[in-house]
Amino acid sequence: MILSAILLQAAAGAALGKIGAAFGAAIAALAAAIGIGKIGKSTMEAIARQPESAGNLRSSMLVAAGMVEGAALFAIIVCLLILFR
Repeated sequence: MILSAILLQAAAGAALGKIGAAFGAAIAALAAAIGIGKIGKSTMEAIARQPESAGNLRSSMLVAAGMVEGAALFAIIVCLLILFR
C-alpha cells in the first residue's frame, strides 16, 4: 500500500514536469516570435527613414534575429530534455 502511494506521487510529479516542460517550450517560442517581430518592425522603420542604409540594416537585422532564434532553440531543447528525462 505504501509502495503504491509512492508510485502514484512519482507519476503525478512526472506529469507536472511534462506539463511544465511543454509550457516552457511554448513560452520560449512565443517570446522568440515577439522578439523577431520587434526586430523586423524596427528595421522596416529605419529603412523607411533612410533607404540608402537598407543593406547594412538588413544584415544587422539578420544577425540579431539569428541570435534570438538561437536562444529560443536552446530554451526549447532544454525543455525537451526535461520532458524526456
